Amino acid sequence: METLDKDLRSIQEVRNLIKKAKEAQAKLAEMSQEKIDAIVKAVADAGYEHREKLAKMANEETGFGRWQDKIIKNAFASKNVYEWIKDMKTVGILKDDKANKVMEVAVPVGVIAGLIPSTNPTSTVIYKALIALKAGNSIVFSPHPNALKSILETVKVIHEAAIKAGCPEGAIGVMTVPTIQGTDQLMKHNDVALILATGGTAMVKAAYSSGTPAIGVGPGNGPAFIEKSANIALAVKRIMDSKTFDNGTICASEQSVVVEACSKDAVVAEFKKQGGYFLSQEEAAKLGKFIMRANGTMNPQIVGRSVEHIAKLADLDIPAGTRVLIAEETRVGRNVPYSREKLAPILAFYTEDNWEAACERCIEILNGEGAGHTMVIHSENEEIVRQFALKKPVSRLLVNTPGTLGGIGATTALAPALTLGCGAVGGSSTSDNIDPFNLLNIRRIAYGLKEMEDLAEQPALQSEASSIDLGDKEQLINMIVNRILEKM
Repeated sequence: METLDKDLRSIQEVRNLIKKAKEAQAKLAEMSQEKIDAIVKAVADAGYEHREKLAKMANEETGFGRWQDKIIKNAFASKNVYEWIKDMKTVGILKDDKANKVMEVAVPVGVIAGLIPSTNPTSTVIYKALIALKAGNSIVFSPHPNALKSILETVKVIHEAAIKAGCPEGAIGVMTVPTIQGTDQLMKHNDVALILATGGTAMVKAAYSSGTPAIGVGPGNGPAFIEKSANIALAVKRIMDSKTFDNGTICASEQSVVVEACSKDAVVAEFKKQGGYFLSQEEAAKLGKFIMRANGTMNPQIVGRSVEHIAKLADLDIPAGTRVLIAEETRVGRNVPYSREKLAPILAFYTEDNWEAACERCIEILNGEGAGHTMVIHSENEEIVRQFALKKPVSRLLVNTPGTLGGIGATTALAPALTLGCGAVGGSSTSDNIDPFNLLNIRRIAYGLKEMEDLAEQPALQSEASSIDLGDKEQLINMIVNRILEKM
């Protein structure tokens, strides 16, 4: 009975939140660009100011990652995202093409449902609130139950700042009683215009099957190819930096390393030098049992955990100073745990004969899991980079940069985002790094430039000429004169 009561309370709470959000959004839609921008700046400033407190709360509550790295993520979600969007024109007339007589007007989509994961809870709330408000939308958050406390605190911080800056009450809402039934109600409600879903595969599929337009992202499983022309020491450093950042909880982080046989020894030596520990076959088998659950999903016991915690879990004796656990692998498949997404400091290591074989291996890994998401290539050979760009089933091919930070736009010029579209190949509605323009509709005003008669095919001069004797000069001159007179 208590469970039933909780479900009913959750559903009623969602209905109340949506009602307030709809009323608030109607007010946001009437605001000037300057007013919207002031609210957005206040939210960004509040997120940045409380970045450390929120990072520690998220780490303590979920046990995922490192609070020091979560501070960086909160700073990124507030400061970097704000710097990217602050000068965007998102209100009123966006473009007025006088020559072609087409005008474009920004139209907010309305109420957005923001689904928040436990891996990046506080940073994702800040980021989604910013891009939703910048586009004139209100947002209602559905928190992951395992990160409820830190998500509620984040919403409180940014909500208070937004209200002080003139934001209407109800524009930033959050479920305090998160249940599957409540989230289902949120996603299917007629007054919710769009779902912004970040989380597990099942949740993203539920968003797309809800009947409400959705932007969702599938799993990442990015391979990193170290091509023989690469600066090996730098490539390994970038991979290690990326895979250890927040203990690998960002879905753009590398999951496999692929190398050519000719450079394998140098790459292995460099990984060992920088804190990579290569597991024996026996050790790899022991750890492999903890990567996936029986149903084929990632084991939450390893997600975002430290190397020491994971080693203890699998009863492994690893050297002090180990940063990442690495297992040599030759296979790819659903039942091959090292070839799957591992949101933890664990890497698979593949060796191929040449770059062409490495290219095919990367495609195989991505088609197994992570299609449409992200991969990385470390290379100084522009032609090989071009070949990878033409063939890889990803939305982001990152070159000579850490996967985690490059994918989200921190070390690249991609849009700073914590929701990364995977395109149609990955079951997503877009391949973009999601920003305010993904949360706007564009109304186009187009003036007529032609009449019906202008669309009818005009008889060609050639067809008219073909009916006369070109040897008859007088007839040819008369035809040309008549054509000129018709146009006068």
